[in-house]
Amino acid sequence: MTTASVPAPGTKKAQVHVQRFGTFLSGMIMPNIPALIAWGIFTAFFIDVGWTPVESLSSIVGPFIHYLLPILIAYTGGSMVYGIRGGVVGSIGTFGAIAGSDWLIAQFNASLPEGDAPLGQVHMFIGAMIMGPLSAYTMKWLDSLWEGKIRAGFEMLVNMFAAGIWGFVMAIVGFYPIAYVVNGIMQILSTAVNWLVATNLLPLTSIVIEPAKVFFLNNAINHGVLTPLGLQESADTGSSILFLLEANPGPGVGLLLAFTFFGVGAARASAPGAAVIQFFGGIHEVYFPYALMKPMLILALIGGGMTGVTTNMLLGGALRAPAAPGSIFAVIAQIPNGKYLAVLLSVVLAAVVTFLIAAVILRASRKRDLEAMALSDDAFGAAITQTEAAKGKSSDSLRNLRGGAATQADGAGGVGTGVEKEIRNIVFACDAGMGSSAMGASVLRNKIKKAGIEDVTIVNKAIANLDPAADLVITQNQLTDRARLQAPGAVHISVDNFMNSPRYDEVVDLVKAQHEQQAQA
Repeated sequence: MTTASVPAPGTKKAQVHVQRFGTFLSGMIMPNIPALIAWGIFTAFFIDVGWTPVESLSSIVGPFIHYLLPILIAYTGGSMVYGIRGGVVGSIGTFGAIAGSDWLIAQFNASLPEGDAPLGQVHMFIGAMIMGPLSAYTMKWLDSLWEGKIRAGFEMLVNMFAAGIWGFVMAIVGFYPIAYVVNGIMQILSTAVNWLVATNLLPLTSIVIEPAKVFFLNNAINHGVLTPLGLQESADTGSSILFLLEANPGPGVGLLLAFTFFGVGAARASAPGAAVIQFFGGIHEVYFPYALMKPMLILALIGGGMTGVTTNMLLGGALRAPAAPGSIFAVIAQIPNGKYLAVLLSVVLAAVVTFLIAAVILRASRKRDLEAMALSDDAFGAAITQTEAAKGKSSDSLRNLRGGAATQADGAGGVGTGVEKEIRNIVFACDAGMGSSAMGASVLRNKIKKAGIEDVTIVNKAIANLDPAADLVITQNQLTDRARLQAPGAVHISVDNFMNSPRYDEVVDLVKAQHEQQAQA
């Protein structure tokens, strides 16, 4: 096996910025997935073409997607920037954008010649992702201007009126410039997607999406473009193929099955369990290290992704709402009536094509991989550490753990060397703080419990939510740089796979040794 090359500093920095931007977008969307699921259920049951049409209850569907969902997203984005105060002001600003968009469309439709098809509503998801954080950030800046300068007893009065007045201002901003801009953006993006569909070029999006997923860059594409456009299309037509461009679990499970039959060493041993977690649990991150082990395998993922998209284009496959997480169960739950065959066939064919291409690649390099495995105690880990300039053996990792803020990723081993750091709070961090990090936290929590250690807290968080309370932070290799910036005082551990990393045993050994030293003191 060959270790992937280390990216140039400029490329790495750009990748971190794109990841951070995607994580911020994901942070606004992911907490509101339950609301999207609820809207999908209302749509599935009560609209005219639903399973059990009910005219009265179907009236919930329109206001739900047009008002509630954008305002929830805006509140979440605002609260990420400036707490509840930011969320409230962000929601006010977004309502202005919603009203402004409706007014613009009404004016446009009124000017149309008789017989021309009127424009439908534009749902302000992109507007919410702009106005929520923008309103909150500007409110935070304004508050800083008079912080500590208000007379005692007038704080509440000033704070309430300041937020109300600034909410009014941001609603005006949302009504005019933001509504104009977002309507234009949505028109451009919709035209581009319609052109891709009309020219049968939509499968080419897999050339961008599949590599972006492996390098943790997909959130910017998925939550910034595909989800808003998909929701707009679904509100107009009842479903959208865009929800399946990124969420199709077929390519990932196809890759993992190829490793199950044709991989070597630790990769082969762990692939079956990873396939179950990816396909049924919807945690796609578990297959990323397998692709990074051999970048050539990304071609297999692209081939599978293009096959899935082509199948859905030809047979009309689509979903009512986003499938999140990307589990086959979540996908099935969002399939509209009459589209089950198309969607399920797209998953199966995507898996088969990925499996076949990956099998050829793995078979072609099997002899070389076996030779490399014989020379390495941790071939699986070493082969996929793309963001590390150098990587130590297990003993080096443990020494780095004991060395305060040193990490395996930087290979320096000099930061804080010889300084003991007591480990009480362990945090698993990933992009959204919900999927793969929750799985890793559960695995380590069980190991800590079996070791008889009781006073160590293990939680999972989004990288953006890391704070100084973390003593030790565990992330996947591609995300360690961002985690280090967010929590510079913590010990940082890079792992290749949250599911079965040997680093967990080293962490347990370290914490256990610290407890024994304290007991003897």
